Amino acid sequence: MFDELLYWHWWVLAVVLIILELTVSGAFFFLWLGAAAAIVGLVALIPGVGWEAQLFVFAALAVVSVFLWRRFKPNQSVSEHPTLNKRGHQYIGRRFTLAQPIVNGIGKLIVADTTWKINGDDMPAGTQVTVTAVDGTALVVERAEAAQAS
Repeated sequence: MFDELLYWHWWVLAVVLIILELTVSGAFFFLWLGAAAAIVGLVALIPGVGWEAQLFVFAALAVVSVFLWRRFKPNQSVSEHPTLNKRGHQYIGRRFTLAQPIVNGIGKLIVADTTWKINGDDMPAGTQVTVTAVDGTALVVERAEAAQAS
C-alpha cells in the first residue's frame, strides 16, 4: 500500500490541508498539519528515505507544530468595547424616565427606538430610574435616588 510515497503525495496533502484550514477550521489546526506535510515532501526528495521514516517525520512534525502553536499563539486581545454586543449592559448606570408604571415588579422602558422589559419595585410613570443590572433580556431598575445612595 505505502510501497512508494513520493514527494508530490505530501505536497498534495499539504495543499488539501491548507484548503481545509481556509474553509473549515479557523483555529489554525490544519495549517500546521499542512506545513508538516510540505516539509515531509522536502524530506521525501532525499534518496533512500522510506515511507516509514516519512510517516514518522510527519507525525512528529504535526505534534510538535500544533503544541508549539498552542504555546506561542498570540493571546486574545481585550476589546476596547466589552459591551459592544451586549446592548442591555450598555445601559447599566444610565438614568431614564418611566413612560409607563412598573406594576407587580414588571414594566416597560422605552430607550431610543427600543422597548425593554424592566424589573424593579412598583413605581408610577414619570419616575426617574437607573439601570442597575441585566437579567436575561430584562433590565433591572431602581429609583434614581436609591441607586445613587448605594
